[in-house]
Amino acid sequence: MQAQTKLNHKEVARSFDDRVESLLESMSLAEKIGQMTQVEKNSITPQDVTDYAIGSILSGGGGNPDPNTPANWRKMVMEFQEAALKSRLAIPLIYGSDAVHGHSNVKDTVIFPHNVSLGATHDPDLVTRVAQITAKELLATSVHWDFAPAVSVPQDIRWGRAYEGFSEDTEVVRKMGVAYMQGLQDSEHRVLASIKHFVADGGTKWGTTKTYEWITGNWQAANDGFSIDQGDAQMDEDTLRRVHLQPYVDAIEAGALNIMTSFSSWNGDKMHGHKYLVTDVLKGEYGFEGFIVSDWMAINQLDSDFYTCVVSSINAGVDMNMVPYDFRQFIDTLTKAAESGDVTMERIDDAVRRILRVKFWMGVFDDPYGDESLLQEVGSEAHRAVAREAVQKSLVLLKNENNALPISKETSTILLAGSGADNIGMQCGGWTIEWQGGTGSITSGTSVLTSLNSDLPDSAIIYSETADFDIKAQVGIVVVGENAYAEGFGDNGNLVLSPEDISAIEKMRPQCNKLVVVLFSGRPIVITDQLEIADAFVAAWLPGTEASGITDVLFGDAPFTGKLAHTWPRTLDQLPLSRLKSHDQSPLFPFGYGLE
Repeated sequence: MQAQTKLNHKEVARSFDDRVESLLESMSLAEKIGQMTQVEKNSITPQDVTDYAIGSILSGGGGNPDPNTPANWRKMVMEFQEAALKSRLAIPLIYGSDAVHGHSNVKDTVIFPHNVSLGATHDPDLVTRVAQITAKELLATSVHWDFAPAVSVPQDIRWGRAYEGFSEDTEVVRKMGVAYMQGLQDSEHRVLASIKHFVADGGTKWGTTKTYEWITGNWQAANDGFSIDQGDAQMDEDTLRRVHLQPYVDAIEAGALNIMTSFSSWNGDKMHGHKYLVTDVLKGEYGFEGFIVSDWMAINQLDSDFYTCVVSSINAGVDMNMVPYDFRQFIDTLTKAAESGDVTMERIDDAVRRILRVKFWMGVFDDPYGDESLLQEVGSEAHRAVAREAVQKSLVLLKNENNALPISKETSTILLAGSGADNIGMQCGGWTIEWQGGTGSITSGTSVLTSLNSDLPDSAIIYSETADFDIKAQVGIVVVGENAYAEGFGDNGNLVLSPEDISAIEKMRPQCNKLVVVLFSGRPIVITDQLEIADAFVAAWLPGTEASGITDVLFGDAPFTGKLAHTWPRTLDQLPLSRLKSHDQSPLFPFGYGLE
């Protein structure tokens, strides 16, 4: 099946070669370099898009219009697209967004569980349906390019991007990554997937992240606490290929046409300058015919001299540069490099040919604006129903004693506590409305509290975030976990519950006969002591906006089917995964564990 999909995608792409070559012959050097340029939406005007024949605009995390509505998103994107179509050759741009768990920058869309949750479902068909709905909500706003899925294989859960990966296990990532990509690309509503981050971003070593004194006014240069994100993957080539490269091979065979390079390094060499892996292996050995896009301002890390950064990255095989800010500097620098011969016209033409072929395959030359009729489906009940199903299937039951679960709907009084009990922002995690996420009611959805009140209208739900109760009840539920974070700001060497969460669990224990703990987290965290005092413990990961999927399972309306896609450590001393595997103590829970 994969071989057939590969053939179909490549034949479709190649069918546009005559049109691509004709267009390429008509292009000036300036127009070619414009196509190789991707700019953050707040750093450029529509007129600039016309004047420079810009190839792509993006919204990073939080790159939203004001007010942030689906209709305003569509208006914003269309203004840039209309400007692109006013350029001399009327080459449409492709607008990209970090829609990593639904169209997650946009308020009132459906926010799906993060990949760490989807990995626990072990259900590729579900993942495909999630991606199909994401594609529809993207195209409703005229966004044709999703910077997803991440096919990272996290080997150290202290990494702040661990939740972007489906699993620590390569085989799970292979299946889920292809399923997600096909949901975006192979349906009626076609959106370009970006397979990321090439390669071994999930294999970097703790403490190897560097800062760059020549990068000023940007988070990459600050003392931001990054410890492993953007670090160095220190491993031999056999391990690199076997553990981290294989998901890309599968994606290419299944029709991948865009891959994003990683901030990270392999044995000291930055990926954005790694010609062997990007050009020789990816494009040569594995026959990748799409285009390579850089990550956010990532080429700037290659050298203190920007000219060297541009020449090194483009010659290594980067086809489109996510600038994201000073696009004129990039265009001027690449122009100088091309005119001097430091970057050949053959390399420029190869990059532009790849970009144009993908644009023709996407259909943006014929239909550049997406589908306005889909706006009425954004955040719809039908879409939320699939998200609710994804939540149900992602929950992993770690412990269930004293007949704690399922909870009877006849229970007269339920005590509810914890930092996550009424906190949609915490449920969703990072990459939600803003880059780092938020707290509270940051978008429409249901919290555990609102779901309980909806499911049990005749029961008394008594809520205190800090578990200050003066009564005793049959059932107490405490919802705890990690606050939202994204990228290296989530690098954390102390993966334990907060003192406030621990206090809420301990205070709830004497107030109820049966104590149920629900954990929101982007990774396993050390819960060994808290597990002992709970009757039931549920790993709910980062479920997104539809917490009704949690209460469905707590009350037995849907079964527990989730299985761990990560090994769960017993102590902090068992991190990272390589240490856990050789540790003299067993893990708290093995890979694949989950009660039913």
